This record gives sequence, C-alpha cells and structure tokens, in this order.
Amino acid sequence: MQKQQCLECNEAFSGRADKKFCSDYCRNAYNNKINKDSTNLIRNTNNRLRKNWRILEKLNPNDKCKVTKQKMLDEDFDFNHFTSIYTTKTGNIYYFCYDQGYLPLENDFYALVKRK
Repeated sequence: MQKQQCLECNEAFSGRADKKFCSDYCRNAYNNKINKDSTNLIRNTNNRLRKNWRILEKLNPNDKCKVTKQKMLDEDFDFNHFTSIYTTKTGNIYYFCYDQGYLPLENDFYALVKRK
C-alpha cells in the first residue's frame, strides 16, 4: 500500500487508495471547517429562516389556517426573511419559508399553508 497524506493534519497514513483522512476525527474536523458558515450574515439569515419556519409550523398545526398579523408579530415573525415566492394563476402571492407559507389577506390577516 502507498502512503497518503491526511487532508486535515498532513500526517502520512496508509489505507485504501481513495482514503483522504488518517482518522474520523480529522475527517470531521476538515468537513466542519469546509461547511461552517463563513460570515455572520449567512449564519444570522439561516437562523432567522429557521426561526420563521418554526413559528409558521407552530401557528399552522393542521397544514392550513388563518391568523392575524399581530399574532405572527407576537411570536417574533420577521416578514423580511423567506425562501421563495409562489404566484398563483389568479395572481395571489404566497411567501414560503421552506415548506411553510403565508398569503397576505385583507384586514391584516394571513392564510397559512403547508406545501406538500
């Protein structure tokens, strides 16, 4: 077997030809460094999206309901963060946080839906 060099600690090791790390510790450390959010903006945005998703899930336990804007604000929902917009053929605009969505209605009400 040929000696290889670990991508994380640069130590020489032997093993399968396609092996890249000397240990599980080095593999995990390397992948954690590669996959960590590089900036506060990305980390904060992802945290805000997760929080919005949890709020929508909590307020919409039956996959479809109607709530007031104030109820969403009381839960600290942030209307500036969503993952996608869906426009229906009739022109209604749904805002989605992953699979949880909301549609602005009249009189500060929102229809909450879950995409299946």
